[in-house]
Amino acid sequence: MTVKKKLLGEDRRAKLLHILKTSEKPVTGTELARIAHVSRQVIVGDITLLKAKQEPIVATAQGYMYFANPPLQQSFEKIVACLHGPTRTEEELNLLVDFGITVKDVTIEHPVYGDLTASIMVSSRKEVQQFLEKIAETKAAFLSELTEGIHLHTLIALSEELLEEAEEALRKANLLVE
Repeated sequence: MTVKKKLLGEDRRAKLLHILKTSEKPVTGTELARIAHVSRQVIVGDITLLKAKQEPIVATAQGYMYFANPPLQQSFEKIVACLHGPTRTEEELNLLVDFGITVKDVTIEHPVYGDLTASIMVSSRKEVQQFLEKIAETKAAFLSELTEGIHLHTLIALSEELLEEAEEALRKANLLVE
């Protein structure tokens, strides 16, 4: 009986993996739960197990994404240190995506836990809005609220020039730690 449950779980995880690999956009845990006819909590557990098997799945505010294939175009990354309150988050993220930047994540230095990093993965104003709606809907705090507004972002762009221009725009908007 236990073997049969495990087999069903493996089949379900294989199905989830297939959905994520073939989707061109993030898939929510709720949608995966509906497709698999299980609870969202089961999906969370399945995703955790898949990540433990080194599957490149990222949880974003828009849903789960699979990152197996490297981008066809070369991309560049840069980490910037920002400082602002929650009311300027939308301004910061929109400023970045308007330069064609993908905001990969946010990192804070917690006094007890050390570095805490959370995936953001926003590349457009629509995704920024979805991210902010998810924060509001869940009444979650921004990680930067734990550090009086100080946080790091990993930025991804198609050129180093775009990263430099975006950083300068953050500086002019008084959003960088100087």
